[in-house]
Amino acid sequence: MSQIAATIDPAENPLTPEGSGKLGMWIFLAGDAMSFGTLLAGYGAVRAGAVDWPVPQEVLGISLTAVMTFLLICSSLTMVKALSAIKNGDSKSMVNFLWLTVLGGVIFLGLQAYEWTHLINAGLGLTSNPHGNYLFGATFYAITGFHGAHVTGGVIYLTILAIRGMQGKYSEETSSSVEIAGLYWHFVDLVWILVFTFVYLI
Repeated sequence: MSQIAATIDPAENPLTPEGSGKLGMWIFLAGDAMSFGTLLAGYGAVRAGAVDWPVPQEVLGISLTAVMTFLLICSSLTMVKALSAIKNGDSKSMVNFLWLTVLGGVIFLGLQAYEWTHLINAGLGLTSNPHGNYLFGATFYAITGFHGAHVTGGVIYLTILAIRGMQGKYSEETSSSVEIAGLYWHFVDLVWILVFTFVYLI
């Protein structure tokens, strides 16, 4: 039995702390995917049953949202670079790329706040919509707000990682912590692409 245990690669063993962390994140993301899926399905059902649903392109700022989408895609790339850096033992570059990822998330949230402020001032609320069915506003704020909360959580998460990285807490051997954070951030970015497609474009 001891000989068998000795041949198991710790990096591939799901019972190690690293493996358990990844498994836990995957389980969380699976549940979260169902939450987003439910919201988008509800949006689709409400929209299909409404006769006065406004055309999203005529109400929402597609150009602004395209910039927001581009920012998140770029932040996914910097997250990949951060993980690659720490796997190569370059903690300084990892920290720099993490801060760039955080910056992308913060700018995204700032642009979303600007978008919400503009729409609210234009009369789009949870129970009001000068362009048609009032549920358009309710579903829009619910979906984008839920995603915005995830981006906020990711920004806080990555900020903590960057600070710990500056303190020399991560190395090639502990790169799994950065990898787990990357799974979350890539999920948030992927979900936004779906939100952008279904809520803003279609």
